[in-house]
Amino acid sequence: FCLSCLLLLSLWRHSSGRGKLPPGPIPLPIVGNFFQIDIKDIQQSLNKLSKVYGPVFTLYMGMQPTVVFHGYEAIKEGLVDHGEEFSGRGRLPGLDRINKGIIFNNGKRWKDTRRFTLMTLQNLGMGKKSTEDRVQEEAQCLVEELRKTNGGTILYLLKNTLYILILFKNISNSFGLPCDPTFILNCAPCNVICSTIFQNRFDYKDKNFVNLMEKVNENTKIMSSPWMQVCNNFPAIIDYCPGPHNTIFKNFDYVKSYVLEKIKEHQESLDEKHNQQLEFTVDNLAVTVVDLFGTGTETTSTTLRYALLLLLKHPHVTVKVQEEIVHVVGRHWSPCMQGRSSMPYTDAVVHEVQRYINLIPINLPHEVTCDIKFRDYLIPKVRWFLLCTNIITSLSSVLHDKKDFPNPEKFDPGHFLDKNGNFKKMTTSCLSQQGLACMELFLFLTTILQNFKLKSLTSTTPVVNGLVSVPPPYQICFIPV
Repeated sequence: FCLSCLLLLSLWRHSSGRGKLPPGPIPLPIVGNFFQIDIKDIQQSLNKLSKVYGPVFTLYMGMQPTVVFHGYEAIKEGLVDHGEEFSGRGRLPGLDRINKGIIFNNGKRWKDTRRFTLMTLQNLGMGKKSTEDRVQEEAQCLVEELRKTNGGTILYLLKNTLYILILFKNISNSFGLPCDPTFILNCAPCNVICSTIFQNRFDYKDKNFVNLMEKVNENTKIMSSPWMQVCNNFPAIIDYCPGPHNTIFKNFDYVKSYVLEKIKEHQESLDEKHNQQLEFTVDNLAVTVVDLFGTGTETTSTTLRYALLLLLKHPHVTVKVQEEIVHVVGRHWSPCMQGRSSMPYTDAVVHEVQRYINLIPINLPHEVTCDIKFRDYLIPKVRWFLLCTNIITSLSSVLHDKKDFPNPEKFDPGHFLDKNGNFKKMTTSCLSQQGLACMELFLFLTTILQNFKLKSLTSTTPVVNGLVSVPPPYQICFIPV
């Protein structure tokens, strides 16, 4: 063991001449800085390290060299001012088996697939009025499904005494029946993706549809768990040890097989050209669609769950939003994106939810595409043992920057309002606040609040805080207005 440590130290010193990496804590052989990071709350560890080593510092995730950008200025300088040099996709060893699609891909293959996917989604109506129509239609279906959560027990009591029925009806009208909204809120954004890609939506009780979302939801929880952080630091675990990571691969295969069946149904009208070099194959198409489900379903539904949870905890905010909805939209018209400019407080609430929950604290890792001089450092593309240099961006440090957001730990829509109550767009706004995700959040949330009062109260502390922050399970009462 001592000889191995000396050998690794020697190799590290020898390779250090290839690049002057930013400062950071001294890594141990093999395990790197693993024991200096709290895998249950990586972001807090990064905050502490940034106070010691500055906004740009180096960590070793196992033997993987990783440069961390902490704070708005460092992230902007890296990902915007030097966007091309830092545009590579970093490695997540725990998910290396899924080496296609647009999330866990890299290099020219990733760029070609991403370009093709964006072009195809635009051709299918993404970003156009037809997309808003789909979201509005699904918002009404969501409301109808939520209405069912309030009346099921009354029908049962109807078979008993009329007295109990009247008594319970009075109680339910005041308090409602509690339910866990997780599944229903998962259905809505998933159906938007389905209606865009498959050209049809599914009933919320469709067996295949239910199984599909259960797999996607389970994978998100596992990928955000401390266990997956261990797997990403020590890839050997993946091949030789049992664990939840194997469930990810099984669930992925299930969703992929479901998508392949859908592809076969559309095979007659599919313009397919097999091109091995550009990776335009049926297999890559299936993985890309699976990625769209992951990015377009779970992130939006999780944000919606957090939004309702925060509104329960801050009823005064809920009241102001509902008053604005009634004033601008009324009770009988469906909310639309055109009316958003006339609803500055509601728009601010949607943005503040995204800021406050810090859904993806450290983003997916990037990778340098070439040796680059950044500030006073030289970051090499390839470090020792032929490992590329990963780049981690602390989005949490941006969304909780005290310069832009006074009292960042407090949920306050005023962060996005000026002195006159007009919506104020921040330069540090998260990228996820754009496009389809923002449209869905605004339309789903306003439609729910237009039709229901909310009752309940519980904690807003995330259950897991790894790749994605996941809210705790909770019960909520949707009381029809």
